[in-house]
Amino acid sequence: MLRPETPEPGGTDPGRALLLDLYHTAIRAVDGRAAMARAAAERAIVDTAVIAVGKAALPMLAGVKDVLGAHCVRAFVVTTAAAEVPPPDPYTHVCIGDHPVPGPRSLAAGDALNTFLDALPPGLPVWVLVSGGASSLLERLLPGVTLGDVRALNEWALARDVPIATLNALRRRLSAYKDGRLAARLADRPALAFVVSDVPGDDPAVVGSGVVAAWPGDPLSLPAALPDALRRCFERVVPPRGATLPTVLVGSLAQALDAIDAHARALGYTVERWPTRVEGPAVEAGQAIARRLERLTVDLLVAGGETTVQLPPAPGVGGRCQQLALAAALAVAGQDGVVLLAAGTDGIDGASADAGAVIDGGTVARAAADGIDAQASLDAADAGSCLAASGDLVHTGPTATNVGDIILGWRVRAGARERSAA
Repeated sequence: MLRPETPEPGGTDPGRALLLDLYHTAIRAVDGRAAMARAAAERAIVDTAVIAVGKAALPMLAGVKDVLGAHCVRAFVVTTAAAEVPPPDPYTHVCIGDHPVPGPRSLAAGDALNTFLDALPPGLPVWVLVSGGASSLLERLLPGVTLGDVRALNEWALARDVPIATLNALRRRLSAYKDGRLAARLADRPALAFVVSDVPGDDPAVVGSGVVAAWPGDPLSLPAALPDALRRCFERVVPPRGATLPTVLVGSLAQALDAIDAHARALGYTVERWPTRVEGPAVEAGQAIARRLERLTVDLLVAGGETTVQLPPAPGVGGRCQQLALAAALAVAGQDGVVLLAAGTDGIDGASADAGAVIDGGTVARAAADGIDAQASLDAADAGSCLAASGDLVHTGPTATNVGDIILGWRVRAGARERSAA
């Protein structure tokens, strides 16, 4: 759950408090438990089995139980090690998978799910709850594929700044559950999927690499730069056909951004929405957003998406949001009245324990005063160390939801500072 004791980062500008308030507004708007309870309340209450996979798996299951009660007759959950697991329940099996790269626990979860599916009574309805992180947390590999192949694929992608959509498109060709193959296991019974989306377009064939929906088009061509060993792995695997479940979207980045927009306008601020989903290299995105902030004619810039970071051989601490924020901090260094927040809605940025950062024109100078060179940190993919020195990291703990990253910019205009202080 979102922890209320999120520390106030360095600096005293009231814009920081405003951006943090708006960030928390976004997270509340896509809370997995509340969203799932609303969706469950629109369905008939009958005995139902539940499979929940992802960072929001436990709160989404809690939302189902809030409505179905004892009619949720059995449940299977796969989530992260950071999740707050409830006390043992004889009707609920909880597995911890590996994230952000599939590992032995992901495979163990896949085997356990296979056993759970085999034991389901014929005809029992099943709801499948999917949220961000599912692609890594749950895995069962096709014959001829090893965990080493999957790890090599991830290492290749991370070293080359491969977009997550491309990586997931490749992952699903090696999996016995992805690309609608879990959905195919449920084809002989009433089944329904509920999705909290962290992908562009909110396509259920993309969320979790499509555990509840088969990709409708031709498979992605193998990238030319793919190593020969991986290419041979893909060429010898013939994936079975998947299926697609009826799907209900219960949470998305658009819903989070709409909640920010509405809350900011209710407070009296003027808002500009970034025209597209923020994607591509994190450094380039941070620089582009900083340039827009310099010309901003309203109080707030609201954006969201998911960028990428090309990792050097020995990367430092941080994630894509921290990398984006530090790039922006270098671009606005020395400017007054400019604040930018970049943070993940899951409360986790990359391999760090922080959600992201909120920077201002003094970030680079504060880091330098502590002996840290911001540009060198950015080049080394060590934004987290620099932002820790400047006092700009945002820490929430896991939020138990995930719809992507929130990026907010604030620039002082006439009267804006007074409204923010109020």
